[in-house]
Amino acid sequence: MTSTARSREGSQQPDARLQQATERLGVRFRNPELLRQALTHLSYVNELSPPLRDAVHQSNERLEFLGDAVLSLLVAEFLYQRYPDAPEGELTAYRTALVRTQTLARWARQLGLEELLYLGRGERPEPGRPVRDRILAGAFEALLAAIYLDRGIGAVRRFLSTLLQIEADERISISQAANYKGRLQELTQERLHITPVYRTIAVSGPAHQRTFTAEVLIGERSFGVGHGPSKRAAEQEAARRALERLIVEEVERDHGAL
Repeated sequence: MTSTARSREGSQQPDARLQQATERLGVRFRNPELLRQALTHLSYVNELSPPLRDAVHQSNERLEFLGDAVLSLLVAEFLYQRYPDAPEGELTAYRTALVRTQTLARWARQLGLEELLYLGRGERPEPGRPVRDRILAGAFEALLAAIYLDRGIGAVRRFLSTLLQIEADERISISQAANYKGRLQELTQERLHITPVYRTIAVSGPAHQRTFTAEVLIGERSFGVGHGPSKRAAEQEAARRALERLIVEEVERDHGAL
């Protein structure tokens, strides 16, 4: 990196920027140049007008490629261990829910990386505007690759652990529950040509800690009642119970036909 390139970043010196990034990540790099590369967008390098090959090696694009693979492996490992009874299809859906551009960009913002990236003038947002999600997501993946190359896979696993735990609780629990409603609707439309109807039948508890009770009707019959801290959660629980009931009734019919 030339002195001209360093001066383009204004008053904040790159070394200070790398120090801030190190503190926010909680990872001490043996080779700080890997961290610098992970934070360097191709637009920044292109302003220096190096040969294309040099620009590619100085930016974070190659690290992003490697980081994507590292992330995919560790998320798959996390889901495999956390949900030992989930089939392959569910695990794939969970991985999709976890690893999205928006999710990676949000993690990058939570780490305060938005103001630490080396961006060319064309990619620097106007005051009050955010950096594009795709740039932040790519930088996050590049950071994973930098940690992997510098500290090993165990360091990346520890770095991702808390982020994945929180995201799984927030996203996958919703995805799991939403699947109950979707599966119930598919089942009833396929077999009965009826769409389930949900209604809230009770609300209890103080204003800050409500408990909702929902009922799902298939035709005129009540097939399941669920409770939860929101209408959505109560409906999802009702759908789960309705699915269980439909399965039991199907088994009983099959046995009666023998």
